[in-house]
Amino acid sequence: MEHLIEKNVDLLKKANIYFDGRVTSRNYTDNEGVIKSLGVMLPGEYTFGTKAAEKMEIISGKVEVLFAGVESNWERFQEGDTFEVPANSSFEIKVEEITDYLCTYM
Repeated sequence: MEHLIEKNVDLLKKANIYFDGRVTSRNYTDNEGVIKSLGVMLPGEYTFGTKAAEKMEIISGKVEVLFAGVESNWERFQEGDTFEVPANSSFEIKVEEITDYLCTYM
């Protein structure tokens, strides 16, 4: 099992809860001032909007993603994969199995 080791982080205790609890995360700020979020998505289909650009790392699980402006080109991501979403955009995600993720706001 891979461990994320970051010292001197500022953890926001309150969880972010989306889609009736099917997606949850907790935000923290690392020691360099970068805001990140660790979360879990249960199987289902979701649409997310972005304010800041985001880099998503799939820690475990499998998803398919459709980026805004792309008609029908779903891309598959699984454990160890990353993808980026531009600021002020959106993406649809199909979660095939319980998925852990790390989101870095850029």
